[in-house]
Amino acid sequence: MDLVVGASSDAVKSLVGKLGSLLAQEYTLIQGVRHDIQYINDVLTSMQAFLNRTKRSSSHDEQRQDWMKQVREVSYDIEDCIDDVNHCLGHEPRGTGKLMFLKKTWYLLTTIYARRCIATEIRDLKVRVQHVSDRRTRYGVENLTDKEGSKPVGTDVPTDRITPPPQLIGTKQPVGVDDAIYELRVWFKKEEHYTQQGTWKRFLAIVGFGGLGKTTLALELYCKFGDEFDCRASVQASQKFNLLLLLRNLVKQFNEQLTRTSHNDFLDGTEEWEDLKKRLADQLEQKRYLILIDDICPSRAPSDAKPLLKKCGGLPLAIIVVAGLVASKLRSSSTVKMLDDNLHEMDKALSGGLGTNLTTEGVTKLLGQCYNDLPADLKTCLLYLSMFPKGCFISRKRLIRRRIAEGFIIEKHGKTEEEVAEDCFSELISRNLIRAVNNSSNGKVKKYQIHDMVLEYIVSKSSDENFITVVGGHWQTPFPSYKVRRLSVHRSAREEKETVERMKLSHVRSLTAFESFSALHSSLPKFQILQVLDLESCRDLSPHQLKKICKLHQLKYLSLRQTDIGEIPSEIGRLEYLEVLDIRETEVAVLPPSVVRLQRMAHLLAGNKSKRVALALTEEITKMISLQTLSGVEIRGRSTAPLEGPTRSAAAPEHRDGCSQHFKLKGAISSLSKELLQDMEKLTNLKKLSIYILGKFEETDKESLLSAIEHLSSCSLKFLAIDDDFTGFLEHSLNCSKAPPEHLHTLELSGMLSKVPSVD
Repeated sequence: MDLVVGASSDAVKSLVGKLGSLLAQEYTLIQGVRHDIQYINDVLTSMQAFLNRTKRSSSHDEQRQDWMKQVREVSYDIEDCIDDVNHCLGHEPRGTGKLMFLKKTWYLLTTIYARRCIATEIRDLKVRVQHVSDRRTRYGVENLTDKEGSKPVGTDVPTDRITPPPQLIGTKQPVGVDDAIYELRVWFKKEEHYTQQGTWKRFLAIVGFGGLGKTTLALELYCKFGDEFDCRASVQASQKFNLLLLLRNLVKQFNEQLTRTSHNDFLDGTEEWEDLKKRLADQLEQKRYLILIDDICPSRAPSDAKPLLKKCGGLPLAIIVVAGLVASKLRSSSTVKMLDDNLHEMDKALSGGLGTNLTTEGVTKLLGQCYNDLPADLKTCLLYLSMFPKGCFISRKRLIRRRIAEGFIIEKHGKTEEEVAEDCFSELISRNLIRAVNNSSNGKVKKYQIHDMVLEYIVSKSSDENFITVVGGHWQTPFPSYKVRRLSVHRSAREEKETVERMKLSHVRSLTAFESFSALHSSLPKFQILQVLDLESCRDLSPHQLKKICKLHQLKYLSLRQTDIGEIPSEIGRLEYLEVLDIRETEVAVLPPSVVRLQRMAHLLAGNKSKRVALALTEEITKMISLQTLSGVEIRGRSTAPLEGPTRSAAAPEHRDGCSQHFKLKGAISSLSKELLQDMEKLTNLKKLSIYILGKFEETDKESLLSAIEHLSSCSLKFLAIDDDFTGFLEHSLNCSKAPPEHLHTLELSGMLSKVPSVD
């Protein structure tokens, strides 16, 4: 059963709210359409009441499951239609007077075809809703009995999830590996072993089925003895072994260690086997090195694991997920139950499976029990992670911003959307279904990772429920029988390209590509209602394809991070719903003036810390008054000369004098103006500001910048990062501030600074 109820219920709940909002809008619709929308809304409201009752039951027959799948699919299609209405008819002129009458008449004439198409689609959806409603009784999908509906498994009663306090990652030692580490310590001794052919290369294989703790032991050895080697690297393998990708990863890691720098463009993704082999050989010549080729992340057992060790047969993965489930029951239980009582209940639910020699199938059944215990919001939260590749480190902020853009998160219980999303992931961590692998400077979790067996389980579950479709992943999944809603492409070989081209893509709301965009080139126009497009690290994105992306008018989230793009086309202004634009670690140094139309923009992420490259602050950016995050922008002193060399875009068209448009625009905005800094003060919704100060500042410029920072700090600013390039701004200006920040909780300063600024 699992997700069907949760996904169906959540889909209907979200849709009822959207239908109510649509009815409240005064769109000029074809006669009778408003009545059809009201009818659909009424029927879905009744369905929602039934689904809410169904969520409290843990057993469902096949007919009930099939009916709920139909509810889910028709709900998704109605939601697509509503979004289309808002896009096509959202600019209807309002007001009175002769001029407004002419504008409205012109609007009605130019939208009559769109309104007729919408009317036809809504009437078809009304018929589908009627049929789905009729099938409930026709095929015996009856109401649950009181006994069925009162079972408290996976209940959705709102609870305040307490966020665990920040803790340093890696401070807890793995349990049960000490003997193995002691036995293998000799293997890592720094001794020279020579044969007639040269240095003796040693190989250590750790084998066993999933969940046994192989990676825990391997990573502990890697961390404990890695410093004894000249260089080391860790890479992930997979069933679909990609040797070129693995070699490229090794070369990149060794380059970062040997040069003490991080260059994302060190490899352009076009290297062949012989080239990579030669680079790797050159890097490792006359060096003692350690390479870990691994499957997936380690697992930490709880500190007090003795009662669980016996029940779980000593299997680490089983121990931690059972511990997480039992701990969640102890936290949420209204009655006092002992640990043994909860373990007995779990053992009974698993038909006596605990305490025996658990097999892979037994662990899968155990994961199913842990999954079924999750509330509906946590199920969708966990399944959302199935779009990421095996062994991937998943950014917390990336997840949160994506889920908000897709409408999964809403404000509740007085918490913001970000806080609600963070609570969900914190709960998954406390249940040991995911793990934190990196912390930021303020103590918050920065990245997550998920065990391979948990990932395999949720990939299968997502495929069954048509939640996320994965192409080219580690595990084979069947071709989708429904319209694809969320698509994740892990590889872009010919097989994956052909698979994508056969899919129904017109209803895809989320598209993610890893490493390469080539499998999606020909299919891009089919994504008509796409809201999330994540192309992070895709090195084959061309300017022509970027212009096509700017035609995806409903985009809310666009990530071009670590791509090869050098500039953003002016067509970006068409994306009026865009809320997140991530261009970090690219060559983009300036945004076109058309970005001023992006008035829904909440997070603008730019710059490259390792290269000290930032995005120029422009007047258009200061007019994005909805901005909450402005990261990686530069502010230049008046006397600073325009940048040369790397800032010039090779793709930019040439002028008669040989300079590119990009270069000229960069030079035109390189000098600071007092008005620009004053305009910064309009960004009162900013919660995070990260700026680079370049060049020599005049005294009035320093005063204006300090005034802007003080003003923003008195509004909503919580995170402030300043790199002053040793211009003296921190030392001579920030220290003179007489307005201490009211809401700031994180301050990062880099540059000339002899003492910490006073906040008195």
